[in-house]
Amino acid sequence: MADPNVKDRAVQQWPSPWPYDFPVEGKVPSAPDKVARVSGTAVEAPKLTLTRRNLFSSAFLGWGAFATAGGVGTLGLVRFLFPNVSFEPPQIFRCAPLGKFSAGSVDETWKETNAVWLVNTEGYLYAISTVCTHLGCTPNWLESESKFKCPCHGSGYYKNGVNFEGPTPRPLERFRIYVDPADGNVWVDKTMKCQVELATCEAANFRLAVTA
Repeated sequence: MADPNVKDRAVQQWPSPWPYDFPVEGKVPSAPDKVARVSGTAVEAPKLTLTRRNLFSSAFLGWGAFATAGGVGTLGLVRFLFPNVSFEPPQIFRCAPLGKFSAGSVDETWKETNAVWLVNTEGYLYAISTVCTHLGCTPNWLESESKFKCPCHGSGYYKNGVNFEGPTPRPLERFRIYVDPADGNVWVDKTMKCQVELATCEAANFRLAVTA
């Protein structure tokens, strides 16, 4: 004899392969694709509509991005063609006629531009470096005390550049100095330097004899 509940069991199919697709009180509705799988109905995917405006907008954006990338690349190439160059003052420069430097004077005309003092002392004109031999600061000329004084750590130098106080280990350096017979001006050549403590500054290249 046929069991009258067989038909009900075939319809109910419990437990279901999609247990959360059955209506449950307070449950958030299932996604459309899941409902479609359970109900057997097809859900049509949304269609993208291509219009002339959309086509031109996409083309404009694409070409804009291409042009921007090309411009950046071109600028980088142009920059690469010009290497980094530090423009420094010339190492050999003209100063003034020898008679401009009076006895006992310290000329600071070229201190800022060329880092050199022109000092007339002891019967000679010297081209003295403005770089402190301690840590590279720039000393100041103190006329009232007749000395160079470094503001960083207190190093002191006589008018001829020889150190006498503070932590500096040696005198200020001197550069080659000469008079060009073509124009009668004093020239300084910073490509050649001497050190007083090594007794290399006695050469004629590093001092000019001057009259009192």
